[in-house]
Amino acid sequence: MLKQRLLTAAILIPLVIFGIFSLPTLYLSIILALIVAIGAWEWAALINLKKTKQRVAYVGVVIASLAGAACIARYPAGLILILWVTLFWWIIALVWIFRFREKEQQTASLWKSALVGVLVLVPCWLALTVIHKSEQGAEYLLFVMALIWIADSGAYFSGRRWGKSKLAPHVSPGKSWEGVAGGLVLVAITALISGSLLFEYESTRLLLFTLLCVTVVLFSVEGDLLESMFKRRAGVKDSGTILPGHGGALDRIDSLTAAAPLFLLGLLAGDFIS
Repeated sequence: MLKQRLLTAAILIPLVIFGIFSLPTLYLSIILALIVAIGAWEWAALINLKKTKQRVAYVGVVIASLAGAACIARYPAGLILILWVTLFWWIIALVWIFRFREKEQQTASLWKSALVGVLVLVPCWLALTVIHKSEQGAEYLLFVMALIWIADSGAYFSGRRWGKSKLAPHVSPGKSWEGVAGGLVLVAITALISGSLLFEYESTRLLLFTLLCVTVVLFSVEGDLLESMFKRRAGVKDSGTILPGHGGALDRIDSLTAAAPLFLLGLLAGDFIS
């Protein structure tokens, strides 16, 4: 399993970096849309859409939603509206996650679960696309992805060393508050260094950028927990098998689904990008 994970990562990471820095935003957005389509296919399975026609139809709905979101986001006010609605949704989802219990596994309606998939996948795709086409967009896009990887690593090692207080035992028993704290410390250090050297922020703007990064990573944990909750309801360990050693596409982008829209909202609100 470890060899598969390392091999898959060794292949994917250079491809991701190449795509971010070499492809025009249009082509990258198409590739991201394909990844979202795979994620939608996996989400359909998690919400008990077993028939192929049902899953194909759900993928079609998500793709149509991408097109609709792109049209709305052509207008600055439309983009901001989508991002604020997304933020509001993730705040509601946080309450849902921490109130989840085993007995609730089958209580969520199909339509509610299907809508959640749209709210998870579509704003993420939109945010990544908009970030990429901004000035220094490639750097920001790779940075937010790296930030999540760094947070995961920090959480893993600090959780193994000091983890005692369970974060959300009914959803993801392996995660601890100590692990989250370790990840946040590493993220804060990374943001301070990168903000100063890579993006050349100073004083107040550097502190604001660091605060944004810490907040974004907190939401990324929520994205991970939400997918874990739906996997627990479905009784599966991974969302799919498309990535050897890593599971499905959703398993790789779950944290990003919550992080990317908030990162874009913070960049716009803080006038880091225009």
